[in-house]
Amino acid sequence: MSALQPAASGAAAQSVPEPVVGERAQRSRSSEQAGVSAYARRLVKTPLARFALASVGALVLMAVLADVLAPYDPIKQNLNRSLEAPSADHLLGTDELGRDVLTRVIYGARVSLQVGVLAVGFALLLGTLLGLLAGYLPGSPLDHVVMRCMDALLAFPAVVLALAITALLGADVRNAMLAIGIVGVPIFARLVRGQVLAVRRLDFVEAAREIGASHRRIILRHILPNIVSAVIVLASLRIAQAILVEATLSFLGMGVQPPTPTWGIMLSNGRAILQMAPWVALAPGAALFLAVLGFNLLGDAIRDALDPRLRV
Repeated sequence: MSALQPAASGAAAQSVPEPVVGERAQRSRSSEQAGVSAYARRLVKTPLARFALASVGALVLMAVLADVLAPYDPIKQNLNRSLEAPSADHLLGTDELGRDVLTRVIYGARVSLQVGVLAVGFALLLGTLLGLLAGYLPGSPLDHVVMRCMDALLAFPAVVLALAITALLGADVRNAMLAIGIVGVPIFARLVRGQVLAVRRLDFVEAAREIGASHRRIILRHILPNIVSAVIVLASLRIAQAILVEATLSFLGMGVQPPTPTWGIMLSNGRAILQMAPWVALAPGAALFLAVLGFNLLGDAIRDALDPRLRV
């Protein structure tokens, strides 16, 4: 019997890890849920943050549910009702072609959000990739080539560079998104490179390098997770800038083309009749202002929520 005792105790020892692992996984999930809950509380702790979430949420709902919310066809003309003042039939009035202003503002939100998100997504992916490579290999020929190209792009004002690209490629919504995305690439590349330079010499990265971790693993598992918060904050701020640049391009006739409703086109059409029918320009102008302000405030709120120095 004594000879069997060690085997029994060994089997018992082997059976212990299952509940232990389960408890650890449960504690890990509970910790993650608590972290998400704490982050959500920090995100909405100020009135400005709640206003930002409400503004961005309203913009998203307008874009997604435009077909349901809009009372009229956004491009159908009715010259018999042109330049009507706001009324029960047309809450924000009509434009010079008799189209409902409220409907066009709602559909304009779809264009602005689409351009903003896709353009910034393109800039984020390409800029982050270039910044990671340049920052991980500082002083290398790749670093010099990438950063000099980024400096050349930054030498041009954003709107001027976007205008030049759309003039070269042609005035179209896809070309406008590409132009706005290219304008944003150097912003992300420079930020990511600076963050990588700060993280790559930390002890845990050096330890991973010493035990033989591959460059890919070091970048994806150790460096990238520690810089993603800064990239998220910049992306939220750049969406506001992308919406503004898109409106500028459309205002100048180099972005989205008529009859597609967009806030920039509505502002351009309304400026000639501003004294006669101010609602034609004021409605899209107010929508553009609230959208840009909402994304800017949301970026500030995300920064405050992710910054460990501001946690209490």
